[in-house]
This record gives sequence, structure tokens and C-alpha cells, in this order.
Amino acid sequence: MTTGSRATEDQRRQERLSAVLLDFQQAWRTDRGDRIAQLDDVGGFETLRNGLATAKRESRAHWDDQIAAFTAHAQEAGARVVLVDSADAANRYIIDLCHEKRAELVVKGKSMATEEILLNDALLEAGITPLETDLGEWLVQLAGDRPSHLVMPAIHMRRQEVAALLERVLERSFDPDDIPTMVRAARTELREDFARASVGMTGANILVAESGTVVIVCNEGNNRMSVALPDTHIVVAGIEKMVGTFAEAMNIIRLLPRSATGQVITTYTNFITGPRPGQEQHIVLIDNGRTEMNRRPEYADALSCIRCGACANVCPSFQVVGGHRFGHIYTGPIGLVVTPFHHGLEAAAAPQELCVSCGACTAVCPAEIPLAQQILQLRSDVREQLPGGVLRRLLLRSFGRRWLFAAALKVGAVLTRPFRRGPILRVPITTKWTSWRSPPSLPMLPARHRLRTRKASDQHLPTVGILLQCVSDRVAPDIAVAAVKLIEAAGYNVEIPESQHCCGLPAYDGGEWDIARKMARDTLRTFERFETIVTPAPSCVVAMAHEYENLFRDDPKWLRVAQEVGPKVRDLVSFLAAQTEKVPFSVNPLPEPVTVHRFCQSGNVLGHTNEQERLLSAAGIQVVNQAEPDVCCGFGGSTSATSPGVSEAIAARKLKSLEAAGVSTVVTDNPGCVLHLQGVFDAAGAEMKVFHPAEILEQRLSDR
Repeated sequence: MTTGSRATEDQRRQERLSAVLLDFQQAWRTDRGDRIAQLDDVGGFETLRNGLATAKRESRAHWDDQIAAFTAHAQEAGARVVLVDSADAANRYIIDLCHEKRAELVVKGKSMATEEILLNDALLEAGITPLETDLGEWLVQLAGDRPSHLVMPAIHMRRQEVAALLERVLERSFDPDDIPTMVRAARTELREDFARASVGMTGANILVAESGTVVIVCNEGNNRMSVALPDTHIVVAGIEKMVGTFAEAMNIIRLLPRSATGQVITTYTNFITGPRPGQEQHIVLIDNGRTEMNRRPEYADALSCIRCGACANVCPSFQVVGGHRFGHIYTGPIGLVVTPFHHGLEAAAAPQELCVSCGACTAVCPAEIPLAQQILQLRSDVREQLPGGVLRRLLLRSFGRRWLFAAALKVGAVLTRPFRRGPILRVPITTKWTSWRSPPSLPMLPARHRLRTRKASDQHLPTVGILLQCVSDRVAPDIAVAAVKLIEAAGYNVEIPESQHCCGLPAYDGGEWDIARKMARDTLRTFERFETIVTPAPSCVVAMAHEYENLFRDDPKWLRVAQEVGPKVRDLVSFLAAQTEKVPFSVNPLPEPVTVHRFCQSGNVLGHTNEQERLLSAAGIQVVNQAEPDVCCGFGGSTSATSPGVSEAIAARKLKSLEAAGVSTVVTDNPGCVLHLQGVFDAAGAEMKVFHPAEILEQRLSDR
């Protein structure tokens, strides 16, 4: 096979994987939503997730006490408990125990902790055969592969691949469409191994300190077989699985299956306190970087993870590339965060570049882990501690200088003028960044210059300071101009500070936090005197109202300023949606319907739902729903530049959803998304137009 044909086959395999993951993610969202709604009878999802997060934080605050209590109760029930500080120490203990028991075979239930410490490799080197008995784990082991998902380890394997694998291993043919027969073959194959193994091993989903109980949830009976049949049972678990009480454990059980697989409860929920009569039970509690993580407040909440995999199930980048690229041993967004503490920062450096910062992982997490913020912290750590990224840093520093950025765009506007085709450029050079997304055209005048000649507002009206946003000011000025007209039409005096530039979000998102802090300080100085600040870019609201507190957490002076200014910032859509009666929209309905793409952070961070739709409807505009209004469009901040292939695939998913709505006009509330989708539609030849709500709504003003 030639190199070219190999590359083509790899591409086809990746496309098939993406298609499988897309089907799964879409089905999971529906199932999970239905099951989460059922929690209203027991307090609701938000109450339960807050209870889980609180319990986990309480446990971490008293780890030593809870570990001691768990150890005492488990040993009183007949188990032996050991606490080890590293992967090597855990492997040594387990191998020595297996040698003591003269075990040549170990049957294993599903355990990500054993994957973390590379136990299988260590056992094989010691002459002991580890046998995975979870169906997915078994298939992955047979293939010489590794799990690609925390809960569904073989989700990347197609049934045709499974059939071919079983044919090779079991030496008989299998119909790839006859899944029940393949499952029965696996059960038959594993049954004899359960009977002859003297050592069984499992992980643990929960450890209950008040009783020394190990809780295991699963959908297959293999875990029970691994616990009950062998003469020696070994539990391998991270110390973060500890909770204080059974009540706290039950809260996790309510949330875990709903978040993992969209089930009310898994098929098997096992509470194990001590060994069965005549059996030995050894519980290996692993630290392996967890104590260090707990000392880092910016990362500590990741230890609340219950390994449900929900963060991967909503992640648009995971859907494109799968777990083998989006992670190391632990996959998905949570994998990015915990990997540096278990396997070193270098192991997370490349995968973290794939994160589009949409915030969906944080919104869906049943343990309230601020994953999106933690991944940005990780990105900053990578920039600070690992070599590389000099060009990116130089570009961001240049961007941070208002006069230099303005001059560069003016030169760019002149040089690219021959290639302008409306809002986009038709450049003769095709690159991996422009083959699927046409770049935006650059205007000769920014919005601030166009707005200088507008009619003066009534100074007796309440004043709003407007943050034009760097993109809408310098690249898409029609958005900023329309935004000002709408605010004034609603009865406000609008002031446009000349010193404004950028809130610093591009540098923050890119991990260059020293540059971001300078730009943030400049923005705060400019706007701190206003009581109300409005911007057409909800991304700036996210930065100023949420990220600035993190950015200045070690700087009390600027943290105080950020906390004072943040609550004053509003995005244009929610600002107008709260007072539609003040805006003089035309009473004549607009005949052409639109569909809405919601900027992902508007919902996932700011908590917005249908503000765009309500505002458009109030202006007489019919809105047609699309299937995935709040899934990322692929703009993705720095990821759009560092991983264009990922952004391209996410954009293709969004384009398909938008086209299915059957309308030709798309409205989206973030200027970056507007420019991104305009370029995507142009490159794809799609007959669709994209506008910011301000551009559509300004046309609906009755006195314009």
C-alpha cells in the first residue's frame, strides 16, 4: 500500500469514526435530557449536582480523616487497604500479591485507574496475564489498542472491525450485522477464564468512608464475576472516589448513569463491604498526583469527577477526532485537565489545542467542574512551561497594541481591495485555513470613525458606554454601527470611548495571560466609569464578567476593579430583549423567515436560552428552529487557527444543521461567528446569508 493510499484510508477511517460519534452524541443528548428531567421529583439536576460538588469538596478537605475512616471500616470487614503514592508503587504491590498467590491469570473488570498506572503492561512484564472482561475493554485489548472513551472504551470500533477481529482471534466467521452472536461468543470465551483465575480485579466508582464500602456500577455482569469467583479480589481506585456517607453515594448513583449513558440506573449496582467468606480482598488506594492537584485551587475541582464521560459526549472536538487524539490515557475534556498530574504536562500539550472553548463540558458536568476554565488554565501552563509558540506570542503582542493593529488592518484593507467580494475575500492562494472558509474582507473605515458623524444623542437620557469589540469595530463595522442605532432607538445616550480596543479574550484564550492582563487592564480603565456597558459581542461579556476574576485572582487591586465592572456589562441581545417595548420596531411583519445559531458561550456561560428568538419575534421576524442551535459553529477562538481541520469538521456539522432548517438567512449573536459562518458558506457554495441580530433589527426600526 502506498503512502497516499494509506493516508486516504486513514482519512476514511476518521470520517467513519466522526459519523459514529455524531450519531451517538445526538442520541445521547436526547436520552440524557429525558432522564435529567425525571430528577425534578428529587430536587432537580442543579440541586443534585450542587450536592455532589459540595460533598466532594468536603471530602477533599478531610481526605486524611476519610481515608483513615474508610481503611478502618474496610479492614474491620475483612479487607486489607493500602495507600500508595505512585503508579509504580501500586503496580509493585499488585504484582507482589499476584506472585504470592501464584497467579498466572488476572481477570479484570473495567477500571480506568488501572489504565492510568499502565498496570497491564506491568503485569505482562512480570509474567502475569491480565484479561479484560468488560466487552469493550476486551475488544480493545484483543486489538492491541486502548480505550477511547471513559465509559464506552470501544466506541471507536465499527461492528465490521469487531467481526473481523473476532474471526482472527476465535478462528471462525462472524456476521457483522449479528451483534448478539458476537456478544455471546465473547461471553463463552471469557467464562472459562473466570473459572480458572485465582485473582480478580475491579475498579471502584465510589468509596464510602463511613462503612468501608466499595461501590461499582456497570451494565455487564463481568464485574460481579471478577469480584465473586476468584479467591483474591483486588480493588484499584483513586483516592478522589471517596465520599463520606451512603447518602452522598446515592446522589452520585442518581447522576452517574443519566450523565454517562442516558439510563435511569445501570443494570448492576454493587455495594461491596469486605470479602466473601474464604476470600481475600485488597483495596489499593492511589494518589499518583491527586494530592498535588488538590493543592492547586485552579484544578482541585477536577477531583470531583465521577468518570461519567458527559463532557466528551457534548464536546464538538471529541466528535471530530475521537478519544485517541482528544486525550492521553484519560480522554475528553476531563482527560485534558487530569493528565498533567498523572502523566506530565507534555502529555496534555497537543490535545489541549483541540478545545474550542465552547463551555459545553462545564454546562453538562454533574459535578460542577469548571472544565472550560481549567482547560484554559492548562493552556496557559503549557505556554509558560513548555517551549514553542514564539510566533503566536509575537502576533498577540502586536494585536495588543491598538495603533499597530489599526495600522495593520488599514494596510491589509488596501492590499486586499482587488479581492473583495462583498463581506468576504476571494484570494488566489489556498491554504489549510482558507480552503474551507473564505477570509473576511477588511473595511477602509472602522465603526468608530463612521459613528463620529452621527447625530448627537439627548444628554438627558441615561448613558450607556458601548464596547464596540475589536472584530465588529475593525472588521465588521456594520454590526457596531447598527448596535449603536438600536441602543439609541431604545432611549439611551450612547458614549463611545476612543481609547477602547480589545477586552483581551484572544490572548486569554490563546494562553498568553500576561498579554491578556494588559489588555484587560486597559479595558477596565476605559469603562469603569460607566454604570451600564453594552457590547454586540457576548464573548466580551464572558471575558469581562467571568474570566477577568480568574485572570486577576492573584492581583487584589485589579480583581476588585474587575468585580465592580463585570456586573455592569451586558450583551446587546439580552439588553434589548429585556426592554423590547422601548424599541420602535416596524409593525409590518418581515416575510422572509430566519434561523438562529446561538453563540455557544451565550448559553453555556451566560445562561442565555432564547433571547435572540424572542427579540427577533418582537421585531416581526419569523424564526425557524434548527436541530442544533447551541452546538459550536467551529469558530473556536485559537483552535480555529491552531487546528483548522477540527474547526472545518465542526463547521460542516453546523452547516448541515442550518441547511436542514430550510431558510436562507442565519442570525447569530457573536461577531466572530458571523464572519466565520460567512466564510464557511461562501467556500461551500451555500446560498445562505449570515447577519448579527443588530443588522437585522436595525432594518426593522420604524423611524430609521
